[in-house]
Amino acid sequence: MTPPVFAHGHLRLYLLSLLAASDTGMHGYELIQALGDRFGGTYVPSAGTIYPRLAKLESEGLVTKVADGRKTVYAITDAGRAELTARESELDDIESDVTDSVRRLADEVRASVNDAMRTLRADLAAAAREARSEARQAGRSARAEQTSDATSSRLQLQAAEAALHEFRDALRSELRQHVARGNELGDDTVQALRDGLAALRTDVTARLHR
Repeated sequence: MTPPVFAHGHLRLYLLSLLAASDTGMHGYELIQALGDRFGGTYVPSAGTIYPRLAKLESEGLVTKVADGRKTVYAITDAGRAELTARESELDDIESDVTDSVRRLADEVRASVNDAMRTLRADLAAAAREARSEARQAGRSARAEQTSDATSSRLQLQAAEAALHEFRDALRSELRQHVARGNELGDDTVQALRDGLAALRTDVTARLHR
């Protein structure tokens, strides 16, 4: 458990020392800010901590309060200064304790920051691993799709080439049989073959470029 910043009764004495150092008095927020500055921002008391102690000091006649617009200004009284003088050695010990508290709080903040950085690095590493895993899965899926498309294209090409061979062999057989039977192969038949093949090529090429 973290020990308290001020021992019992020390905060009220420290508030008196802050008020004694001010010529014009201080309002609550200024006292809170002054304490935060003394601790380098590692400890900032809440209003719920400061105002009850100021009220107790006022009831004991050690401080006075005066309304200044919407703010209340606190000032140390002669009785308050007398208590500070009487407890001067104790105040020196409080200053030493404050220094120790600042170091302790700084160490706690440093440890907290280090823990946060370690957690952040772990989160970033986990996110990076997840991103790499997703990238690998996406790559595998893309390669699988490409492989599937390539396989389908090769099969279609083989089917087209087989159709060409079948057409060529069947037509060649018909032509040779026609000539073997003593029939004449007229120019018009050859031209018809050329025209038909040219038209077929034009149609297939157009389909390939769609």
